[in-house]
Amino acid sequence: MTLKVGLSASPYTQSGVDLIVEADRLGVDSLWVPEAWGYDALTPLAYLAARTTRVRLGTAIVQLGARSPAMLAMSAMSLQALSGGRLLLGMGASGPQVMEGWHGVRFTKPVQRTRETIEIVRMIARGERVAYDGEAYKLPLPGGEGRSIRSSAGPAHVPIYIAALGPANLALTGELADGWIGNSFLPESAAVFFDPIRRGAEAAGRSIGDLDLTVSARLEFTDDVEEAARRHAGGYAFTFGAMGTAEHNFYNDAFSRQGFGDDVREVQRLWLEGDRQGAQNRVPSEIGLKTNLLGSRDMVTERLRLYRDAGVTTLRVGLTGDLDNQLESAEALLSLADAVNGEGRAPAQKP
Repeated sequence: MTLKVGLSASPYTQSGVDLIVEADRLGVDSLWVPEAWGYDALTPLAYLAARTTRVRLGTAIVQLGARSPAMLAMSAMSLQALSGGRLLLGMGASGPQVMEGWHGVRFTKPVQRTRETIEIVRMIARGERVAYDGEAYKLPLPGGEGRSIRSSAGPAHVPIYIAALGPANLALTGELADGWIGNSFLPESAAVFFDPIRRGAEAAGRSIGDLDLTVSARLEFTDDVEEAARRHAGGYAFTFGAMGTAEHNFYNDAFSRQGFGDDVREVQRLWLEGDRQGAQNRVPSEIGLKTNLLGSRDMVTERLRLYRDAGVTTLRVGLTGDLDNQLESAEALLSLADAVNGEGRAPAQKP
């Protein structure tokens, strides 16, 4: 199995664009643009399509419900035409705070909304006349003057990736998606994520090997691994404390299933009580260390082997430092990944 290297992209400064252009030249497999409550994920990819020649261009992720399925399909097909077929459409349900607070869309039945969005986008991309009777979407709307329409654009293949953390959405990923956009991931506990994906794939007559399994990680070459692990761990305090409510936090649930339940609950309690520094200090360093690529080249190489042997196929890597440091790190990472890919794979748990 080959472990591909992708980069998290932030093309909003000249140095960010320069990094992306050089990453394309260096042979990075894919670039991934996020969408939260600042910049959108689709507009930058149109710009990057014109500035690059071969690298794949992914959204990580577009928020479902922020656009109608038809608008999402139109944007995706436009980007496929502009990029020469390099778009990877990563989508996800986000969460109630963003969807209801920012977009004004009720966060109800997210798994069903994901399923229906994928089915409608694919229907449009195949060039079919759109008639759909779902729970979240009905096309055309009943009782109105709308009619079933076929896209005036030619058919296009749009690979669809799902951002999923919970078991039901992971199973849906295995059933329908071309790839998985993962985070909160430790390769040592990969089965927490890959077992539901595998079950969903097999129930649909597919194999988990049909999917591109991507996970995020930060890269930092350093001699002070303890300090770096502690610093990266502290960054999770916001995730555990603020990315959700006291009752519902998908990231906390994912880490709880990987054995950190007591830790994330205590971090969340401290954060919600206003003790932000205490919350940062309470995140186990192990989380910072094992969700990232930290340390010497030998240490990073060993982590790459763990991701490869767990079944990960693409790493979406965030780089640190100025442009020169980021380019140096990217070149080093590509070299290390090539070396790891050239090794015989050790016996390991199937992905």
